[in-house]
Amino acid sequence: MTKTPFSFRTLALALAALISTGCERAFFGVINRSTAPPDSSVVFAPATNLSLDVYRPQGDVTRPAPVVVFFYGGSWQRGSRDQYQFVGRRLAQNGVLAIVADYRTYPRAGFPAFMDDAAQAVAWAQENAAQYGGDPKRLFIAGHSAGAQIAALLGTDKRYLAKAGVSEGDIAGVIGLSGPYDFVINGQYEKVFGPPSQYPLAQAINFVDGDEPPFLLIHGNGDRVVEARDSVQMDEKLKARGGQSRLLLLPDAGHFTSVAALYDPQRSPTVLPAILSFLRESPRT
Repeated sequence: MTKTPFSFRTLALALAALISTGCERAFFGVINRSTAPPDSSVVFAPATNLSLDVYRPQGDVTRPAPVVVFFYGGSWQRGSRDQYQFVGRRLAQNGVLAIVADYRTYPRAGFPAFMDDAAQAVAWAQENAAQYGGDPKRLFIAGHSAGAQIAALLGTDKRYLAKAGVSEGDIAGVIGLSGPYDFVINGQYEKVFGPPSQYPLAQAINFVDGDEPPFLLIHGNGDRVVEARDSVQMDEKLKARGGQSRLLLLPDAGHFTSVAALYDPQRSPTVLPAILSFLRESPRT
């Protein structure tokens, strides 16, 4: 991936500013302009016209690659897979079959409909990974921010994957970047999550019972959008129930640092190695 003129700090500041003015699509267009497009784009859910992008693993092809299905953030109300080409391509450059999937955002759909979308994307990956150089037995779910909430809930509340034909034991691990796992639902989020009776069902921490796949939780301890305590408490509960969890807190880092590190790994040098190590060493692989 060719580096663009943006520095890491400029990336984070510019993204925050552009999101506040509704110009994030233009911003993502700039940071992805030197990134190779996906190797394939596939409609995985014809009924809802949802697609995903596939980035084939590069490098050693003597062994099928780990598979990562990534869900983007955007407060469950915005975002698209093309904005995260830099994520897919970075992972692919490091020997990962990366799949960046769309899901329905509000107002097109709210909770729990987008969870079913995400589960369908994971099911597609499991069924089709081999033909793109991936190992369906090393299938990971990942996400940033709202996407991390989706990934974590798929990994803890087994009903969504089961509905899509994927068993809990089929998931090798979950990677959460700056994710909310025990969060307050108010204001603009009330319309996304529906009646208050559904709020507890959106909290991944409520479903931790010890049979989850391993988790890797990465969070900036200066995050003002989603507090780092979400990842800290999720890590603590996973371990308390006998599960496997790794927690990486990034000093003085904000909400976008964890995912922006896949744009420029040198600026937050612990993030990409932590992800790659997790993919290699997960006890379920």
